[in-house]
Amino acid sequence: MIEAIDPRWSMESVVPFPDTPSVEQLSQVIVQVTAPSFLLGAVAGFVSLLISRMNRVIDRIQALDAIPDGEGGKAKLGNDIPRLKRRAVLLNQAIMFAGTSAILTCLLVIVAFISAYYRLRHEYGVALLFVVALGFFTAALANLVRETRISVHEYEPRR
Repeated sequence: MIEAIDPRWSMESVVPFPDTPSVEQLSQVIVQVTAPSFLLGAVAGFVSLLISRMNRVIDRIQALDAIPDGEGGKAKLGNDIPRLKRRAVLLNQAIMFAGTSAILTCLLVIVAFISAYYRLRHEYGVALLFVVALGFFTAALANLVRETRISVHEYEPRR
């Protein structure tokens, strides 16, 4: 039929679409992406927590900046601003790490389904994406721990 429309095309030159995966293959992929899906849910909740902490730090910086210069407490409270800025940097990095982890986890799920559709082996690629995503999530958690440590020291009495 294609030859009749255009003689340059023949059935041999047309790339066939792959057969759709069977129900068993799709169910296997769904089982394999269950753990990454839980990771994605954890990262989403974690990003929410990080953004909440970031908002509190920014609000505190803005409140300190709003104090008029003439008041004596401004100089004492102004010493907190570098610490608050350090906390904001750590939280920003944690948000970026967590966001990267979420993107890699989404790519992992996409690669798993596309690989199943084309019947390709995907175990090594998916495992690598999962490990890298967990690495970024770990970096985000480490930054949260560092930021929390700074925030706890904020409330220690100054001498």
